[in-house]
Amino acid sequence: MTIQGASPDLYNEDLAPATVRNWGPFSIFNVWTSDVHSLWGYYLAASLFLFCGGFVNFVIAIGIGSLIIYALMNMVGYAGVKTGVPYPVLARASFGIWGANVPALVRAIVACFWYGAQTAAASGAIVALLTRLQWFDEFNKSSHLLGHSTLEVICFVIIWALQLLIIQKGMETVRRFQDWAGPAVWVMMLILAIYLCVKSGSFAFTSDIPMDVLLDKTKDAGVPGEPGSWTALFAVAAIWVTYFSALYLNFCDFARYAPDAAALRKGNIWGLPVNLILFSLVAGVTTIAAYDVYHEVLLHPDQISAKFDSWFLAALAALTFAVATLGINVVANFVSPAFDFSNVFPRRIDFKKGGYIAALIALVLYPFAPWEGSAASFVNIIGATMGPIFGVMMVDYYLIRKSEVDVEALYREDGEFHFQSGWHVNAFIAAGIGAIFSSILPNFTNWLPSWWGVYGWFFGVAIAGAVYYVLRTMALGAGAKVAKA
Repeated sequence: MTIQGASPDLYNEDLAPATVRNWGPFSIFNVWTSDVHSLWGYYLAASLFLFCGGFVNFVIAIGIGSLIIYALMNMVGYAGVKTGVPYPVLARASFGIWGANVPALVRAIVACFWYGAQTAAASGAIVALLTRLQWFDEFNKSSHLLGHSTLEVICFVIIWALQLLIIQKGMETVRRFQDWAGPAVWVMMLILAIYLCVKSGSFAFTSDIPMDVLLDKTKDAGVPGEPGSWTALFAVAAIWVTYFSALYLNFCDFARYAPDAAALRKGNIWGLPVNLILFSLVAGVTTIAAYDVYHEVLLHPDQISAKFDSWFLAALAALTFAVATLGINVVANFVSPAFDFSNVFPRRIDFKKGGYIAALIALVLYPFAPWEGSAASFVNIIGATMGPIFGVMMVDYYLIRKSEVDVEALYREDGEFHFQSGWHVNAFIAAGIGAIFSSILPNFTNWLPSWWGVYGWFFGVAIAGAVYYVLRTMALGAGAKVAKA
């Protein structure tokens, strides 16, 4: 779509409103299979299972969280379908044409962290497979580089480079890849669960993992209450919702290619509550069966597959999980920063160059491995940074603008979204106040209760959204009085 009078500093072909809309329900569904069906997604689901202390509790907590995720993604998705613009362009409506670069860069940096985490997880699956062979095992133990074993570094760089090949031909290649990768890991997950259930001699929905083991495995995650308590269940639902915090912002990057809202809803209903609950069930069954077979809590599927007696099954599992993790990285952590970095310098950075920048940052982060440690803690810290931005954008779109946005003005320097020299001060005040309570105070002080960080994303959304609504309403009211005068 060509925008008449668009500024070259705000517009290029990748940032323009989508004209080809061929992402039907199946493609939308596979956005979520690609996003969830990864080593990190399994690791998080298995970790959250431990907090629930039992299968019924797990289903309740994950089910509630999944329904909330579905509702929030529809809110973001409808904006994408209606406007046809990617996240950083939509952010101009609330943060200003130049101010939108700040939330775009925040999302891009978070994506770089996740990009590194997912790439490390995928390469870890390959390392686990190779170390079944004596030579690789000895090499892995004896040679080290950049704070990791040399074998880990080599596998990381190979997986990192393979992902760049997928993005070469743009979003249509992404769609085709995810349509294959998402279902593939479902098959492997079922094989993993069935293999372990057969080996354990039972199919169990009840956990016999002792409480002392659960307490030991969950003690450093910052989740309040003992496993199975109501406080723990609420925390599990909150962490599950927060895990998707990055995609709440940029799901419109994908939704804008859907033909209509009905196709979006259909893809979301199957891809989110249905798919999320089933995936979590399989993760729970697998965790129980793995404990029964190996008498230890194994949260990483590559750890489980590495113990398989069959080399073929171990290789199939490692390769499938690696491919699936490539899928989530391309969908969740390549597409977004590609658009986000392009939004900052549309003249010089297109979709591909933006993705390359994100991949390079992830490579630089690898020696420091900030994603290592508790899955729950990592998710909460990363997610809390984006809650205030989401709160401001959704309040602006639905409560202030009533879902009506002048799309062409999003690409003009002298239009409605110029605000204060291209920056909307009220949006930054609101997001800043929200960030104080969602990220700064819980992570850098002990002024707030220990459980606060678990709900940081929610506090950020609510506080920033409320402050923005008050400030924006006051500004509009003052403007109306001036106009009358």
